[in-house]
Amino acid sequence: MTNTDIRLVVLDMAGTTVADDGLVEQAFLAAADRLGVEAGTERHQQMLDYVRATMGESKISVFRHLFEDEERAQLANVAFETAYHDLIDAGHCAALPGAAEAIGQLRADGRAVALTTGFSRATQDRILTALGWQDIADLTLCPADAGRGRPYPDMPLTALLRTRTDSVRQLAVVGDTGYDMLTGTRSGAGVVAGVLTGAHREERLRADGATHVLGSIAELPALLAG
Repeated sequence: MTNTDIRLVVLDMAGTTVADDGLVEQAFLAAADRLGVEAGTERHQQMLDYVRATMGESKISVFRHLFEDEERAQLANVAFETAYHDLIDAGHCAALPGAAEAIGQLRADGRAVALTTGFSRATQDRILTALGWQDIADLTLCPADAGRGRPYPDMPLTALLRTRTDSVRQLAVVGDTGYDMLTGTRSGAGVVAGVLTGAHREERLRADGATHVLGSIAELPALLAG
């Protein structure tokens, strides 16, 4: 199969189609403060480093690793989501340049588009509403909709099943993190494309399985057009 055979494109949101601008880190800092992790301490820095390294992973999974206690992990996740929602409501949410146009072109070319995230459904819906993107894609998925989040293949494979796509080789997975690339390779996607508008650089994207690295999502329709 060639790139032109792609029938389903699974796109990440924050850092890929939606500008992050440090919002994830800001929300994490608010969550850490809520849980009593003192800023400036070695523990605080270790946690921040882990958050940066695992960008793209399901957020509750990140907090379960950091706090190793389900109750504290859930409290941290709620604090994170509350802080992230406040940032969205304050106007700190924008599409990356060319993202909406790229999604529109992909669908005009006859490809189904699914938007995926490591956030909860509530946070994903808040972002979609803020951008006016409720109907921009064929499907939107969060980890709770599919079973597990990244780096597992559950979301792309769920998108494939729900859109009745014939083969994993007709699937493209696109994101800005190594976790997105691992998700793509584990799902058997024919195209696993990294973009340089988010968390991880080309070296990390390639190491985790990127078949292509693009400057931004705006370049994707041309790549798939052959």
